[in-house]
Amino acid sequence: MWKTVVRRFLIMIPQLFVLSMLIFILAKFMPGDPFTGLITPQTDPARLEELRQQAGFYDPWYVQYWHWVTNMFRGDFGDSYTFKVSVASLIGDRGLNTLWLSLVSVILTYLIAIPLGVIAGRYQNTLRDKTIVLYSFVSYAIPTFVLALIFLYIFGYQLQWFPTSGTVSVGEDPGTWGYFWSKVYHLILPAITYAFLATTSIIQYLRSEIIDAQTQDFVKTARSKGIPMNKVYTRHIFRNSLLPIAAFLGFSITGILGGSVFIETIFGFPGMGQLFIQSIMGRDYSVITALVMLYGFLALLGSLLSDIILSIVDPRIRIE
Repeated sequence: MWKTVVRRFLIMIPQLFVLSMLIFILAKFMPGDPFTGLITPQTDPARLEELRQQAGFYDPWYVQYWHWVTNMFRGDFGDSYTFKVSVASLIGDRGLNTLWLSLVSVILTYLIAIPLGVIAGRYQNTLRDKTIVLYSFVSYAIPTFVLALIFLYIFGYQLQWFPTSGTVSVGEDPGTWGYFWSKVYHLILPAITYAFLATTSIIQYLRSEIIDAQTQDFVKTARSKGIPMNKVYTRHIFRNSLLPIAAFLGFSITGILGGSVFIETIFGFPGMGQLFIQSIMGRDYSVITALVMLYGFLALLGSLLSDIILSIVDPRIRIE
């Protein structure tokens, strides 16, 4: 399997190269440049031209592309014209916030979705099943920004159970227990909001797989041998039904690492999603191109992780 993993990583290289070409070309077609957002009535046009020349904006496109790619592979994504810091440090800080939000969200998603999917599939057409299906339909129908605003208004402003913005309370010293708890406390409401919306597909897939597995021959054989139904579900039905869920796990992890634009923006959570929107609005090209490249790499990595997880859950499946 490790040879296959290495081969898949090698295949990613030309894929990332093609992606980088597309990103560079699209960035060139975008109106304006990173210095357009710096224009004010007091701005000296000569100074802007000087900055454009220093940044190499008048070099041939292939020279600009070569400089951008070589610097990127060295970990140098340039500087953010909006935040006045290096892009690598900016993404590192925001990415760490998104990473914690991702972990909590994924854990909550599967803690909620797996039990509900099992109950709905096992007790098909009962009141419990219909209630869970109704919950799935409601969570699927509600737009992300609408649910985020509802939760923020109810639990943040009305009940004041959770903070309404930021990642840590003012005055907390890093490394202390109060700082750690404040970080967790700020994660809870955005993570619950994301988990509420992300459980829909997992519940429906797991429910369908369990209902389908109940009619399979191996289940009938196990029941004819007198094996208790609880063991039939835990050892046979549940394990086989997890295969499609395992296939989505890699995409779930890498997908949310890109950040949720609506959730992070509405909850004022400084993560990757909020950074992406701020960079687009500020025409911060160096940040935009770096983020899109990162998202492309995460998508490819998610596909590989899903295959690896699937092969671990079911040893009969091998990555080819």
